[in-house]
Amino acid sequence: MSITIGIIGGSGLYDMAELTDREERSVTTPFGEPSAPYVVGTLRGKRVAFLARHGAGHRFTPSELNYRANIFGFKTLGVEYILSASAVGSLKEGYSPMDLVIPDQFMDRTRGRISTFFGGGLVAHVGFAHPFCSPLSEIAFRSAKAAGATVHKGGTYVCMEGPQFSTLAESNLYRSWGMDVIGMTNLQEAKLAREAEICYATIALVTDYDCWHPSHDHVTVDMVVANLVENARTAQQVIAGAVDALPFERSCECATALKHAIITRPEAISAEAKSRLAPLVGKYL
Repeated sequence: MSITIGIIGGSGLYDMAELTDREERSVTTPFGEPSAPYVVGTLRGKRVAFLARHGAGHRFTPSELNYRANIFGFKTLGVEYILSASAVGSLKEGYSPMDLVIPDQFMDRTRGRISTFFGGGLVAHVGFAHPFCSPLSEIAFRSAKAAGATVHKGGTYVCMEGPQFSTLAESNLYRSWGMDVIGMTNLQEAKLAREAEICYATIALVTDYDCWHPSHDHVTVDMVVANLVENARTAQQVIAGAVDALPFERSCECATALKHAIITRPEAISAEAKSRLAPLVGKYL
């Protein structure tokens, strides 16, 4: 049975309880090692690959993550759909701790992170106006509703550098811009998944109100972790329910994102570049 579904577990979600027939799969990529070996197993009758985003024991900060290796590894396993769980702070009164958000937009506040597989003799520009896969996000939203979660559909995820939490000035600025939630990891995953022609959706787990809220002016790790532990069970239900609804016919833009994106003239592309990115561009070159 092929592995077409990938799951990325973030802070608090280091495992999937329902996963059976487990085996660890180590993958080497042209971009280095992923955060951890992929745990391949069966979930709701489907073969899936689970990756602990921050490594075993939560060893990597958001800025240290090898996003390229993580997504490239999924691609080499044959993954076509990625469900990504992520802890976030809320920038809106109506998005309470323990709520879930299925965002549909990003605002980038990271600095210097590598967000592309391309370069080194091969240039491509994929469309990213709609950074999340709409059909996959809809499946995640319906699964969250079915699990009884309080879930919000749509919204903008501010991806900040971290690892520190926001200053009060920053938090108020993002609120004035109309942003919805804030986290530290998902933008690079989404960009790379689009380049890899993988459908990508985020299940954002609200842990706190960030520091703008009078009752949350000192966001602490203890507060975040306590809410994450409680939220992890719901997240696992939501992911399992979404896996149950997969696959779907991939007529979305994700499936053919590279079709018209490669700009470098074929005769100018080196054999090395073609080999390095073969899982991504092989069908087009």
